[in-house]
Amino acid sequence: MRSLNGTAKLAAALDRLLSEAGERHGDRLVMLCSFQKEESVLLDAVSRVAPATRVVTIDTGVLFPETLATWRAFEERFGVAMDVEDASGPWTGPELCCGDAKVAALERALDGADAWVTGIRRVQSPTRAEAVEVETDNRRGIVKYNPLARWSDEDVWQVIQAKELPYNALHDQGYDSIGCATCTAPGAGRAGRWAGTDKLECGLHVV
Repeated sequence: MRSLNGTAKLAAALDRLLSEAGERHGDRLVMLCSFQKEESVLLDAVSRVAPATRVVTIDTGVLFPETLATWRAFEERFGVAMDVEDASGPWTGPELCCGDAKVAALERALDGADAWVTGIRRVQSPTRAEAVEVETDNRRGIVKYNPLARWSDEDVWQVIQAKELPYNALHDQGYDSIGCATCTAPGAGRAGRWAGTDKLECGLHVV
């Protein structure tokens, strides 16, 4: 486990990076919010150091009640109004989850953006093991910020607890990663996403 001082240094670096991103991109910076523990930390920082950032969520229409409650808590705590991109569809199971509708919603969210902010971390899955804090999104020709790339689970939770930030209650029920109610089960890392399949990514972060 990283020391509290080590986590504090990470949090300070997070503020610096997002402040610089906010100064560089202004309201053409988009943060994608899926109401997981990573967004608790990111939205706290964005609301303080890059308040012009446009915060967007993709609503599939089948979010957990706990996720909807987290949505309300985020808006109340951080004073932000989420822009919503609709991605409703026939989400009846993992095989149909996160299809073209969700990717199309992301494209709409990033239309006109110079850069976007994600909650990607290296420890989440093998597909993210080489993530860096700042990269070029070659697919869209914009900057992609992954400020938590090197953060551990312990780092995330230390900041949430120290600042008493709201977080998704499903994390207390064994859900490390949270997607739609139709295809997410409790599990470590991203093992609970698209339960019963080998799928690791939803398509939003595939180059």
